Amino acid sequence: MKRAAFLIVVACVFVLMAGAVLTRGLLTGSAGPEAMSPGRAMPVAVTAAEPREFAEVVEALGTANANESVVVTATVSDRISRIAFESGDQMRAGSILVELADAEAAADLTEARAALREANRELERTRELAERGIASRARLDELTSSTERARARVTALEARVAERIIRAPFDGVVGLRNVSLGQLVRPGDVVAQLDDVSIIKLDFTLPERFLSVIEAGMEVHARTAAFSSEVFAGRIEHISSRVDPVVRTVTVRASIDNADNRLRPGMLMTVQLRRDVRERLAAPETAITRTGDRVTLFVVQEADGRASVAQRTVQLGQRQAGYFEILDGLEPGDLVVVHGVHRLRDGMPVRIQNGPEAAGPRVAAAARSVAS
Repeated sequence: MKRAAFLIVVACVFVLMAGAVLTRGLLTGSAGPEAMSPGRAMPVAVTAAEPREFAEVVEALGTANANESVVVTATVSDRISRIAFESGDQMRAGSILVELADAEAAADLTEARAALREANRELERTRELAERGIASRARLDELTSSTERARARVTALEARVAERIIRAPFDGVVGLRNVSLGQLVRPGDVVAQLDDVSIIKLDFTLPERFLSVIEAGMEVHARTAAFSSEVFAGRIEHISSRVDPVVRTVTVRASIDNADNRLRPGMLMTVQLRRDVRERLAAPETAITRTGDRVTLFVVQEADGRASVAQRTVQLGQRQAGYFEILDGLEPGDLVVVHGVHRLRDGMPVRIQNGPEAAGPRVAAAARSVAS
């Protein structure tokens, strides 16, 4: 008995609540937007329609490479007698990196130079005698050949001595030092890694279908995890003459100025290529509503000192960074509702809530005009 009474009470409560909700809906619907008082205006946030930059963006992953890079190796076998660099040093072209012991080669060179001087003196004496008819022409030719052989030997020994002085082939930053004083090196042993990083060559691949839209000179923007808040600008220098027949991609090389040496060879970078750059009116994506195939937004307009919204049908273009490109249906300076859109109907009175700092001077001026 008690259970039945409880159920009857609960049912009555639900009936009363449903009746209250239905009555309120009918009263609100019958009032309509025209009957709403200014005090009941819907609060909205707006922004002024202004041009923004849009572009077709192609994205890829690339690897940073040095402008010039070389592994410096020894060409002769000997012990290191001098090391003229430390890890990370900036080297000039021609500066000495390492010197190998050259005592024996230097002694041979000294001997060869002495022999060349003696051969030159003997040749001069014989030439004078030949001019006076005392020495034969055959003897002069023999001494000339001997002098040439002595000069060739000096040149060869100078080259051998020069091989023991290892120099930087171009300006660059030397890598980690992995050799020590007195170490025996053999031909092919690595002495240093030298990289010219004043310019970074960024290599990346694109599907072959993009060959029609990329060209040398096109600007690229690259990012790296090491400097996530920065964008590094560069330009396409070369496009490979071949397409990879397996994955159907083409390799593209861009150059990026790296005067501050922050970018390093081997870095993974994300690349963006921008084409068809243009300025168009834009609206935040929160302002857009879709009903079937119809795309609309609400624009605030003022009449008789009261603000209301008008629903506009617009044509959308590209979406980029939270904004839609508006191709048609919007005029510069229109106040577009960005928050509270789904509570609005065409012609409904509204109250702009944006502060001057949040919405900008144009919206703030409109808000003051409506409030007055």
